[in-house]
Amino acid sequence: MKNICDWENCKELGKYKAPIERDNSRKFKYLCLEHIKIFNKNWNYFSNMSQEEVEYFIKSDLTWHKPTKSFGSSDNFFKVLWNNALEDKISIFKNHGFKNFKESKLSEKDRHALEVLGLKSEAKWSDIQKKFKGLVKKYHPDKNRGSKKYEDILKRVTLAYSQLKLSVSKQK
Repeated sequence: MKNICDWENCKELGKYKAPIERDNSRKFKYLCLEHIKIFNKNWNYFSNMSQEEVEYFIKSDLTWHKPTKSFGSSDNFFKVLWNNALEDKISIFKNHGFKNFKESKLSEKDRHALEVLGLKSEAKWSDIQKKFKGLVKKYHPDKNRGSKKYEDILKRVTLAYSQLKLSVSKQK
């Protein structure tokens, strides 16, 4: 099927596609060679856009117009992980009876968790929290150019901290 040029009063064969709308590449019209040249010469994607809209478009083009999230955004994976790891909804860690771990109460999992964090079995809860925060900052992917190696270390550190947190809550 041959298309006739969509230019007004033109009877030539329309071989070339021209967009009808700026943001919809699926809708187009067919134009002949002469009229596609005129169309392309006059085409301005940014017509009817304000200066701010043009700047936003150029900036978002850096990420292929996909939404991005900063580290501080509420649904960032590492922020959710961090908040859940440090959350104390039932005030377990404010109770003075849980400030110290007793070596006799440590399970093999707890000892391994302390080893992953680089702590001794007589570590206080405040020491565990400080060490955890320091390790998260050290091994965070944003500080290590997204290295998978450091991301895996961070996951092990977070799991170890979660294990210790769970053990402390069970001691209550």
